[in-house]
Amino acid sequence: MRKKSSISSISPAGFVKLLTNRLSAVNNSVDAPVKDLGAYYPNRLAEALHPAVQHLKVREIIEHSPDMKSFLLEADPARGTRRLAWFSAGQYLCVKLNVDGATVSRPYSIASAPRDTLDGVYRLTVKRVEGGIVSGYILDHWQAGTEVTASAPQGEFTYERLRDAKTVIGIAGGSGVTPFRSFARSILQGDEDFNLILLYGSRTYEDAVFTDEFKAMAKADPRIKIVNVLSEEKKRGCCSGFITARVIKKYAPAEEDYSVFLCGPQAMYDFADKEIEKLNIRRKFVRHELFGEYFRPERNADYPGDAKGSYQVTVRMAGKEQTISCAADTTLLRAMEAAGIKAPSDCRSGRCGYCHSQLLSGEVYVPASVDSRREADRIYGYIHPCCTFPLSDVVIDVPPAVEK
Repeated sequence: MRKKSSISSISPAGFVKLLTNRLSAVNNSVDAPVKDLGAYYPNRLAEALHPAVQHLKVREIIEHSPDMKSFLLEADPARGTRRLAWFSAGQYLCVKLNVDGATVSRPYSIASAPRDTLDGVYRLTVKRVEGGIVSGYILDHWQAGTEVTASAPQGEFTYERLRDAKTVIGIAGGSGVTPFRSFARSILQGDEDFNLILLYGSRTYEDAVFTDEFKAMAKADPRIKIVNVLSEEKKRGCCSGFITARVIKKYAPAEEDYSVFLCGPQAMYDFADKEIEKLNIRRKFVRHELFGEYFRPERNADYPGDAKGSYQVTVRMAGKEQTISCAADTTLLRAMEAAGIKAPSDCRSGRCGYCHSQLLSGEVYVPASVDSRREADRIYGYIHPCCTFPLSDVVIDVPPAVEK
């Protein structure tokens, strides 16, 4: 086998020849500006699919109720976005806003199908959350023409045929139905191929947005089925009560594997997860869309703190230091936002890693259901402030948010 040569094995005469050849190549090169990287097709494609930021504006608003609206968003060429980034059904956009001087962000599942981007539109459906600063701001302030800044589509709440079963039991609550609308429309349009049985929980039939549309899609495609589960009303053709193991088993295929996809409020997860455990479903078949914004630590049996307490959080960022107050039942991220600190955030669920920070001192609590850190992060004291709660005064080192 021929031994590969190296600089150290070249003779002095050979090195002079090598250097002469290289200098000659440099001197004979074209004296022209370096080609812009954006001129290369792979880079243009990557930018189109994964833009650092999308500048959008509200095209149309559809009111479902005083506390729930759908916003149709289109590209805003005047601010640099000429076309919408493609996405997979089930993904979300992280919307950036300035509310009362504080820079905040919230993830919202995309309710439209990927193919709708070809018509130049995303659809976000927002429901007012009690005590929710951002949902209330959007519902009260967004109107046709409002400028919106959002991320590229993100998230892993998507169907993957190599991982998921052919039949998906969807469990939705409130505005958690939005990704399932995207799934159903994608099935109908031929871009997804699986059976979707949607168990849609709401207080009353009137509270269940998109029901008529789901029924129309189910009539047009046998792979789609919707079952309304009403907790405060009895109605013909609907289930009464909550989405229990018995209800899931009733509609799930009897002799084959099935996946369970859940999207809704934390209270729904707390109840449904216990019911799903009774079914002995393989772990890989149970998927959650986790937006940890409304998680309450005291609901976990392993929470060791006092949710009524308050602590001092010292934030070090880009050579600067600021000490703020953080209530025990508030994430470090929300406390930073309330104090006017522009902290990085996207998923707000501990998944994307954008807010990855170092815990320099103090004790914190990270709920197991949203703790997706690597083992090395746990060992060396790295956290995701979006789903981390203080148990004492703490000091954290936070990377500055990338200006997009």
